[in-house]
Amino acid sequence: MYKRNNLRRPLCSLLVTLLVSACSHLPDSSETLVQADADRQSLSHWSELDSASDASYLNELISAPELDTLIQEALAANPDLQQTLLSLKILQAQYRQTRALQLPSVDAAVSADREENSDTAYTGALAISWELDLWAKLADESGAAARDVAEQLALYQSARDTLVAEVMQGWLKLINLRHTAAIESERVAVLEKNEQFIIQRYRAGLSTLEDLDTARSSTESARASLVAAQESLRQQQRAMNVLLGRPQGNTVVASDYPEVSLPLADLPEQTLQRRPDLKAAWLAIEAAELRTRVAYKDMLPSLSLEAALTETATSFSDALLKDPLWSLLGQLSAPLFQGGELKAAADAAELTTAQRYQAYRETLLTAVQEVEDAIGQETSLAQQETHTRLALDSAQRTFNQYQDKYRQGLVSILDLLNVQQQLFDLEEQLDNLTYQRLNNRIALGLALGLGIEEKDPQ
Repeated sequence: MYKRNNLRRPLCSLLVTLLVSACSHLPDSSETLVQADADRQSLSHWSELDSASDASYLNELISAPELDTLIQEALAANPDLQQTLLSLKILQAQYRQTRALQLPSVDAAVSADREENSDTAYTGALAISWELDLWAKLADESGAAARDVAEQLALYQSARDTLVAEVMQGWLKLINLRHTAAIESERVAVLEKNEQFIIQRYRAGLSTLEDLDTARSSTESARASLVAAQESLRQQQRAMNVLLGRPQGNTVVASDYPEVSLPLADLPEQTLQRRPDLKAAWLAIEAAELRTRVAYKDMLPSLSLEAALTETATSFSDALLKDPLWSLLGQLSAPLFQGGELKAAADAAELTTAQRYQAYRETLLTAVQEVEDAIGQETSLAQQETHTRLALDSAQRTFNQYQDKYRQGLVSILDLLNVQQQLFDLEEQLDNLTYQRLNNRIALGLALGLGIEEKDPQ
């Protein structure tokens, strides 16, 4: 008895030493998150935008029933979005698996054994085991898995928002390319008409062969541009089909650009709180910090209990624990020496947390850049659109004057064609600027974290 007591004392002292040493190395879980929150709150105000509307949802920026139908089709059938949803469901299943580790496990078994000149012996056993969560290590593991699920949910929301923005922008691009094809078609028609007019003048001896070659060259060049514009339109339609998750089909679009509201940029802190990608990056930090605590708690002692019920009988029914023997075992264990494996795992977990923080900073900086770029583009494109519209008006007046002068023989056909080409180029440039400005408003709404309005089915 004396020797046994002498043996227990050093063991207890060793366990207490391990416990104190491991607990003293548990990291502070709040430092990284405090720094991340300070980074977000340190942002200055956004630039002011005139005539901005307080839109709450991304798909509120455009009011078009045919576009709403396309958005619902994409949300239901886009394969990339469906993969993101399946990733979310996988993590939800893994989270349920992690939570199960906190519950007792029960195993049952029945075996039969028969020897020569003896009856068959049946043995039934029921074992219950449970690891006590002394240091909340299992709770931290479950919490980290829960944050993985929440992070993936935020990424799924981000993917949905991005998909809706891409459908809206692709729909506007279809309108833009149809306008481009129409302008190029009109350019070809006008040049063909000019070519016929020059042929008539050439036959009458009023134009030269050089004038005719110049007109034909301009016409063929315009035809090539028309073919390219038509192919771009078909490619955009195929790209829309991919977004919509269908192999083929034609998309119904409006004949002219719809009104696209200009979203209001709130204070940076309020704006960035809505961005799901930033939420995901924040949750990734929380999950990494919890896993760091788990890595340190792996150095602490663990306590597990196991209860067993067994019975051996000559009949199968009697062996099913009719009058079993029971036993209870408690086991306290602690890691002593593993070559620095556990400490290295804890160091790696801390570095992973630092890496997640830097990923959060990158996401934050990207979000700020996207918002400020879109705000700057709104102002710049509006000014470009105004100047181009004035230039188009002047070009139209110049073309009318040159057309009259050419008929009077005061200017050459080359001068007339140059002015005419400039007119068509400015029409196309103005249409592209209009598209870019409307497209940028959708990009601004996405950068501001506007989500999707869930509409009830009719």
